[in-house]
Amino acid sequence: MKKLLILGGSRYVIPAIEVAHKLGVYVITCDYLPDNIGHRYSDEYHNVSIIDKEAVLDLAKKLDVDGIISFATDPGVVIAAYVAEKLGLPTPPYESVKILQNKDLFRNFLRENNFNVPLAIGFSKKEDAFSSLDKFKFPVIVKPVDSAGSKGVTRVGDIKNLDNAIDFALLYSRSNRFIIEEFIEKLGCSSDTDCFSINNKLVFASFCCQYFDEDAQNPYTPSGYTWPSDMADDKQAELRNELQRLIELLNLGTSIYNIETRVGIDGKAYIMEVSPRAGGNRLSEMLRYASGQDLIENNIRAALAMPLLEMSDPVYNGAWAEYILHSDRDGIFNRVKIAEDVGTKFLVEEDVWVSKGDEVKSFTGANETLGTLVLKFNSFEEAMEMLKNHKQWLKVIVD
Repeated sequence: MKKLLILGGSRYVIPAIEVAHKLGVYVITCDYLPDNIGHRYSDEYHNVSIIDKEAVLDLAKKLDVDGIISFATDPGVVIAAYVAEKLGLPTPPYESVKILQNKDLFRNFLRENNFNVPLAIGFSKKEDAFSSLDKFKFPVIVKPVDSAGSKGVTRVGDIKNLDNAIDFALLYSRSNRFIIEEFIEKLGCSSDTDCFSINNKLVFASFCCQYFDEDAQNPYTPSGYTWPSDMADDKQAELRNELQRLIELLNLGTSIYNIETRVGIDGKAYIMEVSPRAGGNRLSEMLRYASGQDLIENNIRAALAMPLLEMSDPVYNGAWAEYILHSDRDGIFNRVKIAEDVGTKFLVEEDVWVSKGDEVKSFTGANETLGTLVLKFNSFEEAMEMLKNHKQWLKVIVD
């Protein structure tokens, strides 16, 4: 029986554990939170921090694992690559993964290799940032160089708000470093979805529409997705080619990716983020619904050097949507109320992660998600209209 070490134990790892078990794989999870729900589904749990690379390496050696992944868990991605490379297990190169996982390094890499890239500068000190402001035009985006899930991200329209935005970013930076970046006003929707490469060839490239709740405390945390995308076909083709070039330049081999892209009002297509892991917010599960192809299974097969499933660019079986359940304020959760006609006609799955009486927080990042809805619509236009106007048919009631 092959043994797979999964870094992290949030509910996002549960689908990976279930697929691994279907393949007859023994699953071990580890992190420093023994009460994480994912550990209830694994065969074995170890209390080891997933950001301590030497401790994870020692654990992997002791357990003699056949593969390691950080599924939908951003902090463990670099560690998984480090451990896999040290043990000769399948992985994208550690040095390449370090570039992808650090926004500062990634922006420099894109610039040096002639990709479209927003002006971005990384800093460790506030005074250095303020002395470089003549290079930027407001608004700008301030964010940690090494976090995910929109944690610590602020759009700053005026210099008077910059100091607080930097403090907020540093709260979520493990390396105590932040980046100031030109704000790229998007044309249509941005895209945040999962892709897959095999032997340096991008075999599954998906694009979606990403939505945000303007009333949320952090309006830059995604609140929904629809497939397919409203992005023009020629821009999707351009981005696909640029992603292929990126994969070859970094020699990423065989991997799953969570990829964020957008087209700016300047007409340029931008690769914003590429992380060699499944995305949070159940994106690979949504793609399984929408396209019938299983990126999760191929992720596990690749990590264990098992034969891979054939993959091709997705053809969507209808118009699919995911809504990220969240609260606009702190309080006590009561219930989710969905209009009866929407529930009857469009709702495929309702997955609520909290119970009545639980304390909930306002939506400042993906870590405050309360659950998800999976919906299928008759057309892309209908899906987009319903996601944009979700307050007309959906209420998350918090007392």
